Amino acid sequence: MARDCLLIRSAGPLSGEVTLEGAKNAVLVSIASLILADGLSRLTKVPASQDVYQMIKALGELGITASFDERTHELVVDATTVSGVTVSPEIMKSMRASILLMGPLLARCGSARIALPGGCSIGTRPVDLHLRAFVKMGAVLAQDGDFLEARVNGQLKGCRIVLDYPSVGATENIIMAALGARGVTEIVNAALEPEVLDFIELLKSMGAQIDFAFPATIVVQGDAPLHATTYCIMRDRLEAGTLLMAAAATGGSISIPDAPVSALELVLVKLEDMGHVITVGSQGKGVTLVATREMKPISFKTMPYPGFPTDLQAPMTVLMALAQGTSSVHETVFENRLMHVPELQKMGANIVVSGDRAIITGVKELSGASVVATDIRAAAALIIAGLVARGETAMTGTHHLFRGYEDLDKKLRSLGACIDFVN
Repeated sequence: MARDCLLIRSAGPLSGEVTLEGAKNAVLVSIASLILADGLSRLTKVPASQDVYQMIKALGELGITASFDERTHELVVDATTVSGVTVSPEIMKSMRASILLMGPLLARCGSARIALPGGCSIGTRPVDLHLRAFVKMGAVLAQDGDFLEARVNGQLKGCRIVLDYPSVGATENIIMAALGARGVTEIVNAALEPEVLDFIELLKSMGAQIDFAFPATIVVQGDAPLHATTYCIMRDRLEAGTLLMAAAATGGSISIPDAPVSALELVLVKLEDMGHVITVGSQGKGVTLVATREMKPISFKTMPYPGFPTDLQAPMTVLMALAQGTSSVHETVFENRLMHVPELQKMGANIVVSGDRAIITGVKELSGASVVATDIRAAAALIIAGLVARGETAMTGTHHLFRGYEDLDKKLRSLGACIDFVN
């Protein structure tokens, strides 16, 4: 059955227990990093998302064998041989994370030829931070049509790299390149998101020597011998946040036993500020939310971790649209991350956007409408809005949903949601 339109209806409060998949924002770079070591590596808790399949295709174009078992969520990668350094535009333009192939290819093969990346329409997300760092490490860059070519004469050299913004992708890409460099690389103003730290733990399991220094500096020892590994991807904090917000919006209750609480602290604080009751499990693992029916307004600014995650701004906006009073959002990470607002306005949300800020005045109810998802998190937000709206909501742009979540519709149905794909 085609799954290009999702019909959503209100079915009352969502309630129940769900488990999480591996983190979408950790798994793609983890797959790319397996290029660094020959032999047979295994990743477990790998989500069956479209971006994962695209990254597996990219490995195939590099001559790397990969086998993914959807049932067990295990990915086996044999990187004994890397026979190519070029990835087709079709794959590269389907997801922005494809730029992460450049670092490990430079480290292992000394060259990379990649098309300029694509993905969600949430902003320019320039790759200059990646490229400037590679040049400083000794790579020579050239553009050939839609392709970026990078080559190293001899070996990359370790150096001190100061990022003007703590970019997750740039931090990860530089770390992978640095593992193939001669000497030590210091990355100052590095991103320290939970997914980055999980990625570093994976690299350490391969034999990498990586340390931290103050302030926000990652220190990578080059030329460490790397070997194949087996590693379990961290649980997806953004999927957890999405499910918590779905239950909160509908006035329900939800338990997520494997939620990574330490990676969600500010999100949980904001949900408590709205009046929802949050209970954290023993040893800080797992969370339960019992929703209030009279949500209070809040304000927040999206920022790199440990600030409020930009990837949960859109779902949280739906809750704020139903709160009793006026809330505000300041989006500082991606300039187009408010593209879901016009779709929520179609449903009756009272939101005024000025530049990168939104003022949200709560309304008593939303109404179903035909809406279009423009990125992964906008899709999640519109689903949540449809779950509380009067009437029926028809959402297109569902391919974004498949890129970031595995079976989110099934998990919501298990909690009582009325949600179905149609032709």
